[in-house]
Amino acid sequence: MAPIPQTPPTALPKPPPTVGFDLDMTLIDSRPGIRAAYLALSAETGVPIDCDLVVSRLGPPVEQELANWFPAAEVAATADRYREIYPAHAITPTLAMTGAREAVAAVRALGGRAIVVTAKHEPSAKLHLAHLGIEPDTVVGRLWAEAKAEALLAHGARIYVGDHTGDVRGARAADCLSFGVTTGPCDADELRAAGADVVMPDLTGFPAWLSAWVASSGAGQV
Repeated sequence: MAPIPQTPPTALPKPPPTVGFDLDMTLIDSRPGIRAAYLALSAETGVPIDCDLVVSRLGPPVEQELANWFPAAEVAATADRYREIYPAHAITPTLAMTGAREAVAAVRALGGRAIVVTAKHEPSAKLHLAHLGIEPDTVVGRLWAEAKAEALLAHGARIYVGDHTGDVRGARAADCLSFGVTTGPCDADELRAAGADVVMPDLTGFPAWLSAWVASSGAGQV
């Protein structure tokens, strides 16, 4: 009996990518808003805070920053109060980073999903994005550094975009490609040393890079 011809298996298409984005200093320049919120907190509590120093090192959770200014026993309650007053002071002054809207739109245009994974309080993050007209598919808050992998893995992200070495660590923990921008407190050398795969000065080059990456990786193609 002649052998039955074997039909080669059909390659399954790779789905369009899910891309994660950090928020502060990646998608939004929240320095004016955060400075205003800390000034209000300082005035309310009577505790001196160097607000310019605070906004020069954004990234980690607010509890880590408040520990520099308040006794350890007061940090949790003060963080809660900061989050309460934050919307009234921080949303309006905050600006979109150059290329932020276009970066998120580029993911959607390729059929992918854009998610925001941030250390910021989730309701505040959503207020910022709505105010600035940046429209991700999902927002997950209160995750920092390696803990960001929790959301990145849950949503199947393949790329994570951020400005801090903590974002690079989160991408690595989730086995994501790490795309770094130098719009925050970390320079290109710091991001690369932490393990970033790609480093650019801002998000303006991201749409073209993503299109090239999708084409080379076969995402969304048979």
